[in-house]
Amino acid sequence: MTLPTESPAAAFAVDPARWFRRPPRGSHPRVRLVCFPHAGGAASLFRDWSEELPGGIEVLAVRLPARQDRFREPPVERMAELADMIAEALRPYLDLPYAFFGHSLGSDVAYEVARRLERRHGHGPQRLFVSGAAAPHVGEPVDIGDYDDPALIAEIQRLGAPGTELLDEPELAALLLPSLRADYRLSAAYRPALADLDVLRAPITALIGNHDPLVPVAEALTWAQLTSGGFNHRVYPGGHFYLERHRRALLRLIQAVLLPA
Repeated sequence: MTLPTESPAAAFAVDPARWFRRPPRGSHPRVRLVCFPHAGGAASLFRDWSEELPGGIEVLAVRLPARQDRFREPPVERMAELADMIAEALRPYLDLPYAFFGHSLGSDVAYEVARRLERRHGHGPQRLFVSGAAAPHVGEPVDIGDYDDPALIAEIQRLGAPGTELLDEPELAALLLPSLRADYRLSAAYRPALADLDVLRAPITALIGNHDPLVPVAEALTWAQLTSGGFNHRVYPGGHFYLERHRRALLRLIQAVLLPA
């Protein structure tokens, strides 16, 4: 199994400060938790995690192009290019043990970055938390090719994504929808076969809502096929964005795994 050919973008210097939101220094972390947002999402999804997790865990929230303070930059619509750039930007932060958390599309991105780091640096995450997602070779992407703006907004609001009330404002929707569409195109184009994927050495924990309209619990369990390091899962009450309602329980689980007593 081989990685896709490294994209030309990865050959250029990547500024780590542009790619991660990092809490003010002062604590002495023992492990870093790198967090990858959902389609159309941003680093702000993890804004409160640093305050709610103990100082031994440092949260690095991935800041993607075309949103929030990077909204003037074009979106990245190829998974290989995006994963290459994030893996390169992470290099200065590999001095501590680290883990990945990804939600929905962010789970796929986290997996692709993890396989690059295992292959290229021999230093992968100590744990991959995948949330609201089936394994990359399972399930079908949401086809938004025929969605006009109102239909796309209705679909996103149906899923209960945080901040979707902003889409009711036409000026804000005009800023937010391009990155959302770009992420859905990226997801639709990312359809690897199982034979083309790596089995990670990192253990994987799958997290899912029991009424997720996009990902049945059985599909979330297929991540077990992509690790030799051990697999477990946790089912929470709720839908695709169960983590909004159950954030404290989720963070207690992450803390127990990363900082065991």
